[in-house]
Amino acid sequence: MPRKATKPIPVNNDAVSTVSTYRHEATRKNIPPAGLAAQGKIAEVPKVRYAYDPHLPPELRFDPTGAADHLLELLEAARTRTLTAAETALLAEALRNQQPWLEWAGKRERRALEVDPVALHIHERVSAQAILKVAAREQVQRSLFADPEQEYREAVRFYQHDVNWANRMILGDSLQVMASLARRENLAGKVQMIYIDPPYGIKFGSNFQPEIGRRDVKDKESDLTREPEMVRAYRDTWTLGVHSYLSYLRDRLVVARELLADSGSVFVQISDENLHRVRAVMDEAFGVENCVSVITFAKTSSATGNHIASAVDYLIWYAKDIKKLKYNRIFKSKSIENDVGERFTRVELPDGTRRFMLPEERNDVENLPAWSRIYRHDNLTSQSGSDSTNFPVTADGVTITPNRGYWKTNQTGMRRLVLAHRIAAPSPNSLAYVRFIEDFPVSIISNIWTDTITGAFTDTKVYVVQTNTKVIQRCILMTTDPGDLVLDPTCGSGTTAYVAEQWGRRWITVDTSRVALALARQRMLTASFPMYKVKNGEVDGAPNPDAGFVYKTVPHITLKSIAQNVALDAIFARHQPLLDQRLAALNQALQVVTPELRQRLRTKLLLKQKQQGKRAISDADTRRWELPKKHWEAWQVPFDSDEEWPPALQQALQDYRAAWRAKMDEVNAAIAANAEQEELVDQPDVVRGVTRVAGPYTIESVLPAALTLDASPIGGEPDELESFDAPAARSSATNAEAHLDKILRLLKADGVRFPNNRVVRFVRLEPLVSGTYLHAEGEWASDEDMPRRVAVSVGPEHGAVTAMQVEEALRHAYRRAYDDLVFAGFSFDATAQGVIQDDTNPQVRCHLAHIRPDMVMDGLLKEAPNAQLFTVFGQPRTSLRQLPDGEYEIEMEGVDIYNPVENTILPTSASKVAAWFLDSDYDGRTFCITQAFFPDKSAWAKIARALKGVIDEQSFGALSGTTSLPFPIGKHRRAAVKVIDPRGNEVLRVHSLDETSY
Repeated sequence: MPRKATKPIPVNNDAVSTVSTYRHEATRKNIPPAGLAAQGKIAEVPKVRYAYDPHLPPELRFDPTGAADHLLELLEAARTRTLTAAETALLAEALRNQQPWLEWAGKRERRALEVDPVALHIHERVSAQAILKVAAREQVQRSLFADPEQEYREAVRFYQHDVNWANRMILGDSLQVMASLARRENLAGKVQMIYIDPPYGIKFGSNFQPEIGRRDVKDKESDLTREPEMVRAYRDTWTLGVHSYLSYLRDRLVVARELLADSGSVFVQISDENLHRVRAVMDEAFGVENCVSVITFAKTSSATGNHIASAVDYLIWYAKDIKKLKYNRIFKSKSIENDVGERFTRVELPDGTRRFMLPEERNDVENLPAWSRIYRHDNLTSQSGSDSTNFPVTADGVTITPNRGYWKTNQTGMRRLVLAHRIAAPSPNSLAYVRFIEDFPVSIISNIWTDTITGAFTDTKVYVVQTNTKVIQRCILMTTDPGDLVLDPTCGSGTTAYVAEQWGRRWITVDTSRVALALARQRMLTASFPMYKVKNGEVDGAPNPDAGFVYKTVPHITLKSIAQNVALDAIFARHQPLLDQRLAALNQALQVVTPELRQRLRTKLLLKQKQQGKRAISDADTRRWELPKKHWEAWQVPFDSDEEWPPALQQALQDYRAAWRAKMDEVNAAIAANAEQEELVDQPDVVRGVTRVAGPYTIESVLPAALTLDASPIGGEPDELESFDAPAARSSATNAEAHLDKILRLLKADGVRFPNNRVVRFVRLEPLVSGTYLHAEGEWASDEDMPRRVAVSVGPEHGAVTAMQVEEALRHAYRRAYDDLVFAGFSFDATAQGVIQDDTNPQVRCHLAHIRPDMVMDGLLKEAPNAQLFTVFGQPRTSLRQLPDGEYEIEMEGVDIYNPVENTILPTSASKVAAWFLDSDYDGRTFCITQAFFPDKSAWAKIARALKGVIDEQSFGALSGTTSLPFPIGKHRRAAVKVIDPRGNEVLRVHSLDETSY
């Protein structure tokens, strides 16, 4: 039954002004959109293959050449004959070389690293702001997606000119992608920070998540990911155990170093299992001298076992060039609670009283009197100085000349410190500098982070291996500025991208897992952030963080800043005459005190000492009750009076203390005004009333090169031995011809299974050596009188069938008049599916046959599959309706979901998909998400709360449903629906808005 027309959604006209994003001035290369990849030329780069010796244990060596292995032979020979000059030189060199290095299997044999800098192409453009505009029933401009909207002639000039910046999520091998960024896009030397979170251990399931909504991953066969790229990544990393792991990591560190700016940093997150080995590898890649620190941070859970549990992980931090390192200090608040060593133990009261804090005051500073100032005594001398800093100093009636060392300032500076009451005499034989806790109310964080444990108030964990945002946040803030570029070649759930977006950094993140990128895409799309105030500048009408944020600051008052503060001299000169006058009046009033009163006051002092002990007697007690016989010096004046004092004396003391307080208020204000200000880079000013969403970003993947059969795109095999844990454990193909032979042989034997469980088998299937994307031709049985001529195009062994492959294969299939064209692949780009749907030629029927992923799991599964290997399943079940007002809406009814574990196709309702997206004006080049729907009703919850009153709740409710919001017909008169299944696979359907749906 047709749905009723959607009720118009209430709109707040201020929506545009309350939802914003950041835009950067930077540019990026014009890489091919998936729909245009076949229409431009991209340079090809050959690939070199290496093998490793699997028999050497990782060990520290002192000779990288291996020549030292002959030393024992030389020593034995020296007993019987004279060594040659070459042998003597070798022995001498070995004795000189005492710097160890880490050796592992294959390292000595592999002298160089060669990587294929693959081309990339764009599948999607994502703009959270555009989706919110649609939800608010506003018009959407393509500029919100950072779409350059180029003319065709410019659009196909791939990698030849720059376009506006958009952040990037890239599906592919991190080594190849980083090489591509460095060489094809000239990003070498332009990345400010790289964060690498490699697998910690050797278990397959513990490193990879097979489904979007499932984090309880075990090491059972049913839990293994079936993504070919992930299987390859696992083999690359752990084929030879720790040996290939170290090679895997070293290769990526070498390319990462090329990408880093001279002031850049790289962080590798690791557990204690491989900490020592990875540290040695990084020493080689970056140089021992460029090690900045090893940071220890607390983690949520600790592994249990037979021995002590590990409650921490580590960050190994290296600079490309430590002399040029960009480093922003990160501070934490200084308080009594985190006072290391209990150094701040004293307090100054408003009347000038200085005493030790009471236990209840240290336990809770709220128990302190109002306007109290906590302080500590600090060193006033240094080991170095000159005659100008060695002189007697008098303070509080104590005169001291340093016996060893020198004062930290000269006589002029010391006078200012004394008059500012910054010098105290803790004992008759010493002077100390008075340092208040608010002089510098923060402290620099060290390399031990104990506040990084995730808990109830941290981000919800969505991925099996997900780092706490606080850990990455500190790394980014310490080593980058707003607008700098951050790279994470181990994307996972997208934590690095999330944090980089929050703090106004540009970002690129890479992963081999579709599940990981699907989670990261949803996380970024539904995230909301505070709008931080930028100093100046806009890009396309949006704030530009490249100019920097306006940060909160804290004063940093030092002994030096007070000693050199000339503004204090005028304050001292102005207040001292009045203080002298008030002191004289106080001493005059003292003369009327009788001996009897002096004795009674002294008795009070002795009584308190007897009852509470000598330690209970404070300086204030002594000054109040132990009155001098003649007069007070300035440093002896009482802080308060006793009730038995004569009224005139009480008033005189009150007048003196008022004058002293007025002087000190002005002195403290002058000290604060002259203090240096430290920016708190983790506390920028927030613009109230504005919700910020993620800026535009693209979803990209590796584009296999258009090669002939002899070097076909069906290659891409891992750079490793053909063995996995044992020589017989892996028998999969290691070159294009072998892989093609395997696929065609199995295809001919097993046939193709269609959605109605009908199996069509080949009568004939023979390989083609044509130099095109058609790899085989044959015939299969048909209900018609004549067999149907069939062409086969096989996709990459470790990747998806692309739009380029589909377009090229279709072109050749038309020319040769085939009846059917079968694309056999482990996965299919959504754009490739769109190309097939866009093809209106009725002569060739196209079929997308999914190869059972277990075929590349050799050595990981107990039983290899031998049946039901090639399966065709349909498009998303969607329906297009035109509404009475002329707009359209699309209902997503469901999709056929393939279960690779059970090798079954399940017709699934719309509520079971991971997500579905709509491009309401599909141009055939790139899918631009204008509406995003997540069955998880909590997906939009956070941003919905942030925009409460701006966009109606009904809109966000619709974004978890199965029917799109109404949309008008666009320039291209087409709409496309993309559905994401729980394993991150994508299927696409294109609707023409002029005709019925495809």
